[in-house]
Amino acid sequence: MRIRAHSLQQKNAKPQDGERLLKANEYIYRLDFIKQKLRFICWKVHLKSPGKVVITGTSQHWTPDLTPLMTRQLLDPSAIFWMKPGQDEVECNEADVQEFGERLCELAKIRKVMFFVLTFLDGAEPSNIECSIAFKA
Repeated sequence: MRIRAHSLQQKNAKPQDGERLLKANEYIYRLDFIKQKLRFICWKVHLKSPGKVVITGTSQHWTPDLTPLMTRQLLDPSAIFWMKPGQDEVECNEADVQEFGERLCELAKIRKVMFFVLTFLDGAEPSNIECSIAFKA
């Protein structure tokens, strides 16, 4: 996806209709479900420095030809974690994070793979985060 975005920039071209390209602060991660019947327990997120991370899930791989389909496949709500300067604890909207985790369990029943778009904002970056999600079989 980064190659596609770079190619469009070089050619001064526009994305295809409905195509959504990764921005510089967005990264894709994959989660494989080895078991299908799961119960969500919790997210464990630790930021080493202040910033904000938005985790959006999808059941489709992020490719240009699947983007219109993928846009409809995005899980709502996203999980948002943040830490303000001077804080030691990561904060989140617990209701959204809980609902997001439960939706992942529902999708795990029919999908064996999930993809996550992590968007790093306000100074957060991939090297400053430790993130995991816990399920119970």
